[in-house]
Amino acid sequence: MLAEELHIVDADAPSWPLIRPLLNNAMLLERNDTFVWHGWNKAQVTTFLAHLPAHCTILVGVWSASENEQQQEHLVLSCVCEIVNGEIQTVRTFETLTDAGLPSSQELEPSSEHALELMRVVRQTIAPVAWALFTEKATWDEWVYSGNENVIDKGALLASLAAQGRCVLMGSQARNHHL
Repeated sequence: MLAEELHIVDADAPSWPLIRPLLNNAMLLERNDTFVWHGWNKAQVTTFLAHLPAHCTILVGVWSASENEQQQEHLVLSCVCEIVNGEIQTVRTFETLTDAGLPSSQELEPSSEHALELMRVVRQTIAPVAWALFTEKATWDEWVYSGNENVIDKGALLASLAAQGRCVLMGSQARNHHL
């Protein structure tokens, strides 16, 4: 699931504090075959990763509306995981991609234009995008944190949320496979 030498890029990025607890729980899943975290278990994650191309990426962008009068949306979580032979090798935020001509993370919007641009940059600088998930914070929380000590089908839940129009799934695997 996680590479023996996992590389973290830009752990000082503003969106890193939301990634850190997810990574900590992935490490707990890695070490314990019976551990279940909010419906996730090691077998489920390992199976998902094993069905990905030998070298690819997974992107996640999560936005939240600001409390001001303009209700502007801002990026609260950004993550790019590089997968090699079914193992997560590298974890980075979108902030590390700004040198590649992307807008800053403060300027990124939940739009198809920015989503496609993110995917293009990641494909050119890291690896092809197997899956890209773009959503708002409430949907992210519902997907990631639903469930308890019982394993649930997170793929089916995400597909349901996508069918409701609550998130967007893109990438090479989205065209060829169902969750």
